[in-house]
Amino acid sequence: MKRTFIHAVIHLVIFISISILFSSCVPSKPVDEERILPADRLMKKLEANRRKIKTFSGSGTINLSSPQLTAKASFQVSLKKPDSLKISFYGPFGIDLAQSVATKRDFIFYDVINNRVFKGITKDLSLKNIFKVDLTFDELMDAFAGAVDLTDKLRREPDELLIRNDSYLLSYSEQITGRKSLYEILIDDLAITKFSIIEQPRNLVLEGSYKDFEMFDDVPLPYKININYKLMNQNIDIDYRSIRVNRDIGSLSFKIPEDAEIIEW
Repeated sequence: MKRTFIHAVIHLVIFISISILFSSCVPSKPVDEERILPADRLMKKLEANRRKIKTFSGSGTINLSSPQLTAKASFQVSLKKPDSLKISFYGPFGIDLAQSVATKRDFIFYDVINNRVFKGITKDLSLKNIFKVDLTFDELMDAFAGAVDLTDKLRREPDELLIRNDSYLLSYSEQITGRKSLYEILIDDLAITKFSIIEQPRNLVLEGSYKDFEMFDDVPLPYKININYKLMNQNIDIDYRSIRVNRDIGSLSFKIPEDAEIIEW
């Protein structure tokens, strides 16, 4: 009886050992594979992140290069989504250079050095004349906030979804324009690190690059932004020193001197 009991214990130990051995040999599901999202969920999460940012304020330096202007300045920006933006530009020693407030309806731009105020209805041509870059109002808002608008991708399947190293790579073809949009997104925190617009076959129209991310309200925002509009030979470099989001930023306005020259556009 005692021997039978001992044999039973030995068989039990052997069985458990074999079970542990086999379970350890079964390949586990790769961690990256467990975190991979399908394209529709990925786009919804990215767009939800963009919409979480209701207000944004930041300060740093901006470097602008275009056929009309090459300049570098310190700046401070405040924006209230979806339709209000204030930017102040400063020279050496904090000297005021210009201030601007724009909405989707109208804009006002104060050239401090020449004491001139430009006012008018917001439209693409007006913004191009003021900021010397060929961006729409919404694109200008997203550029300063380090965001990429994916609204038109929410109900579309990508032409291609690849996983390379630690990033998603997505591509979408635009039937009307014949262009292709490419996106590179980190798997870990869903930070968009690069997007490109390409004309067939391989002509780069526009490229945005983003790095040095920090989490704000669970949304990754970049401190360094580059928008290279190759088709128009325009380049914007933004380097933030400080960023604040979803705080009360008060009224987006500034005082105009009584003796300033007013120019209506």
